[in-house]
Amino acid sequence: MEKSSEKDLSKTLQTKPPDDVDIFPDGGLKAWTVVIGGWCLLFVSSGWINCIGVFQTYYEQNQLKNYSPSTTAWILSLETFMMFANGAAVGKFYDNFGPFYVMLFGSILHVFGVMMMSLSSEYYQFILAQGICSPLGASCLFYAAINAASTWFKKRRALALGIVVSGSSVGGVILPIFLQRLFAKVGFAWSVRAAGFLMLGLCVIAQVTVKSRLPPKPKPLNLVEFFRPLKEGPFLMITCGGFFFFWGMFVPFNYVIAEAQKIGMNAEVSSYLLAMLNGTSLFGRIFSGWLGDEFGRLNVTIFMSFLAGILTLALWLPAKGSAPIIAYAILYGFSSGAYISLVPAVIAQISPIQEIGVRSGSFFALTSLATLTGNPIAGAITTRQNGAFSGLQIFTGVILIVGSTFFLLGRVLIVGFKPQVV
Repeated sequence: MEKSSEKDLSKTLQTKPPDDVDIFPDGGLKAWTVVIGGWCLLFVSSGWINCIGVFQTYYEQNQLKNYSPSTTAWILSLETFMMFANGAAVGKFYDNFGPFYVMLFGSILHVFGVMMMSLSSEYYQFILAQGICSPLGASCLFYAAINAASTWFKKRRALALGIVVSGSSVGGVILPIFLQRLFAKVGFAWSVRAAGFLMLGLCVIAQVTVKSRLPPKPKPLNLVEFFRPLKEGPFLMITCGGFFFFWGMFVPFNYVIAEAQKIGMNAEVSSYLLAMLNGTSLFGRIFSGWLGDEFGRLNVTIFMSFLAGILTLALWLPAKGSAPIIAYAILYGFSSGAYISLVPAVIAQISPIQEIGVRSGSFFALTSLATLTGNPIAGAITTRQNGAFSGLQIFTGVILIVGSTFFLLGRVLIVGFKPQVV
């Protein structure tokens, strides 16, 4: 029977037009090539964003040492915000014209911003290059990768997207070590330029491999379509959950190194914390994607999100030595990594696939407002506490749990309290 059904599916794929939205290959050379190209794009976009902790610490000790941690954090929060806030516009452009031009524009803007960042020395220059130009380009690369991969997979979508977004984890492991080693040898400027050249090479690979299964269908701009999904209860609850989770998710990435050094961890050892966090995030994103396809993407999102909040309050908050902080970095990286992997799959699951660009873009654009203020609020709390980190840790843990609760409410609206796979 299995062989017969496989033959029937093969015939269907051959007889139906290639733009049929109901047929998902869920594999094959073209589909997995898109995944590889998408992995490259996540490495250079979200992987670069995952380096914020390195820059926060470096700026506080060098170019921006005369500024408060909260003021410095605005550069990095703006970077994260611009990365996701551009989602609605990029999503519409993607739906109308496909991924090719989105990637081309994004590659040029992102690499140019990184190169200009290498020449920066003043606060406003970092704002323009690192906070605005580079992440605008990175956002184009991020959405092109996520949306294109979603069109090739359905049953294995969470796993495929987990592999794609694992590129950001690998970038988050390699790039911080890469930069910190080069800072000491060739200085800030050439370290950042070297990263820019690496990004350029990966963008070229992605440009020839990432394609959408569905041909673009241009439609006139209608602002209502960006807000229409919010009328759907599950989409609204998941968006609220994403807002609160994003509000706290990047705070540990930004402050775990500074907090570890504050309590006496060796500077060289603490410099690897971000790599540990991103390294375990790699496994969290791929493994949670597989779990999501097996046991429900929203189910796994809820579990992992609650776990991230609980770990922050139960492990990071009381940590007074190197061992518990290292344990937290490893476990938090694993649990929080599931969010970036699973949420795009959840959005695709509750959306018509031909509207994936607009709907995922609207989700990330709305939730990005939280990323703009999360790190500065955390920095202001630390400043108010004269350098202590307990208030920052409580703030992070509580809002992660609030976000997880909204994910749970979204699930209830879909299937109630029944144990279905969602």
